[in-house]
Amino acid sequence: MQPIERYLPWSIRIIIAGLFLVSAYGKIYPDPSAYGTISMFEIKQLYPLGFSVELAKFFSRSLIGVEFALGLLLLFPFDLKKWVIPALIAMLGIFVVHLSIEIFTTGNKGNCGCFGALLPMTPLEAIMKNVLSIGLLALLWKRYGAQLPERSNIWFLTTILSVCMLLMFIFIPTYRAARIVEKTAGTSVSDTTEMTQVDPTVTGSEKTSTSSEIGKDTTKVVKPKDQGPKMKKSGYEKHFANINQGKKLLCFFAPSCDHCRATAKQLTALKNSTPGFPEIQILFMDEAAEEIPDFFKFAGASYTYKVLDIIEFWTVLGGNRDVPGVAYLWNGNLVKLYHGPEGAEAFNKEDLKTQLQKQKLR
Repeated sequence: MQPIERYLPWSIRIIIAGLFLVSAYGKIYPDPSAYGTISMFEIKQLYPLGFSVELAKFFSRSLIGVEFALGLLLLFPFDLKKWVIPALIAMLGIFVVHLSIEIFTTGNKGNCGCFGALLPMTPLEAIMKNVLSIGLLALLWKRYGAQLPERSNIWFLTTILSVCMLLMFIFIPTYRAARIVEKTAGTSVSDTTEMTQVDPTVTGSEKTSTSSEIGKDTTKVVKPKDQGPKMKKSGYEKHFANINQGKKLLCFFAPSCDHCRATAKQLTALKNSTPGFPEIQILFMDEAAEEIPDFFKFAGASYTYKVLDIIEFWTVLGGNRDVPGVAYLWNGNLVKLYHGPEGAEAFNKEDLKTQLQKQKLR
């Protein structure tokens, strides 16, 4: 037997096991207890598939547990041909079908979530990785099946699977996610973490003064000469009481996001050079919130802001969108929404200047 024939089966097992273990770890990276990554996985991957909030919580943890278990089981000599390899191929096949549908409906854009935030990957890249993995497993099963151990131990398989799934629910319990979802479903502003800053450099036809006391609104509004379109509720008034009055920019930022920081810096430059520039208000995602002071230092100005928990943040922005997000509102009417770090829908300061100069909505 050639050396390559001798070592190839083990090489394939190690490679595929590594991919599954990294994939499972990536979905809870960098900190399982922070709920950040797994919440984003639920919102961006499971909610669009029709999963309810409760089902998504249990499915996400179970899926990660199964990935961990299959990655480990491929390294043990039990039921490889009967259960483990077929289960791996079936899971990869389901992922390929799901990603193909995603590309067909929304295009090949964004992070597919296969490796979470650890290794961002487009849906097409993930399909290529999965197809290659299926090919390696099929080769292992068909050509090198005689070299695989034939030992059967269903109790070992079910124990590893049960322990991996149980650990996911222990380290990432669902009760905290449930509390967050209740807040998302319609709690008062007083239930949301709020930290308010007043921008001393606001200029133009509108100036606001916001109380730092949660639930107490002392906003004073001076109506501009250009009344604009008929006022309507934007849906954001639960976060900022004056958001539907006049022209406003509502930004969706993550404190540690470099693209968000760059966008905030561009907005500051526009505000300083444009008379009557709209008031800027920010909704921050509650991830690395301690970096908010540094965020404003980089942006060159401080703005009124609130910090939302991760699930509520993505619910408000929209799970199919990405940060940085900038919504231009006029009397509550959404004139323009920029979102994502790049592409046609990403923030464009020249386009925003054009939108602001328009005297009426189409």
